[in-house]
Amino acid sequence: MSTDDRLVFLRASGLGRMLGAFALAWVCLHAGAGPAGIYTCVDAQGRRHTSDRPIPECLDREQRVLNRDGSQRQVVPPRMTAEQRAAAEERRRQLERQEAARKDAIRRDRNLLHRFPDEPTHAQARSNALEVVRRVIQGAERQLVELDAERQRLDAEAEFYEGRRLPPRLRSQVDANDAQRQAQRDVIQTQRGELDRINALYDVELERLRRLWAGQPAGFDAAP
Repeated sequence: MSTDDRLVFLRASGLGRMLGAFALAWVCLHAGAGPAGIYTCVDAQGRRHTSDRPIPECLDREQRVLNRDGSQRQVVPPRMTAEQRAAAEERRRQLERQEAARKDAIRRDRNLLHRFPDEPTHAQARSNALEVVRRVIQGAERQLVELDAERQRLDAEAEFYEGRRLPPRLRSQVDANDAQRQAQRDVIQTQRGELDRINALYDVELERLRRLWAGQPAGFDAAP
């Protein structure tokens, strides 16, 4: 039988197709299906797939990439859905915010230690801050004493008009005195609240500084 006759026979019998498939498999095995490797996976219906590129039926699951000798080169993770990508992006932003907050905490602690290397320095700073507010209170109290004295003079003058309407000038002075005295009382009350606020702030600082002075690292309570 000639060579041409044998080829005709192989094609007719289907053996040629088998040999062709075998040859293709051999090429893939020994050539590694190109530099990208061989992708393999089992889809949602339980069917196994093999390809020289990512397999569309398995985009929702992991795909193994094999070398030409059958060893595993890598695992390609599943592609995320739009919802999964949005969740991953939000998680990434959250981690970035946490990292920024951690760095801010470290920077604040270092600045705090730079300003207050020891407790006496912190105590002096507290005293200075409180003194500024106390001077404002003292000034308002002196103003209030003067306004009270002025009011006594105005009341003495108003006694002359008892039972009658006060003259516009005197009425205006009385009203102005009332407003000014109330303003000074408001200042005193506000500044006393400021004393409490300053003391609370320095108390919190002192508690943190004592831990930093004891060796805690800057930003010790910030989220990792």
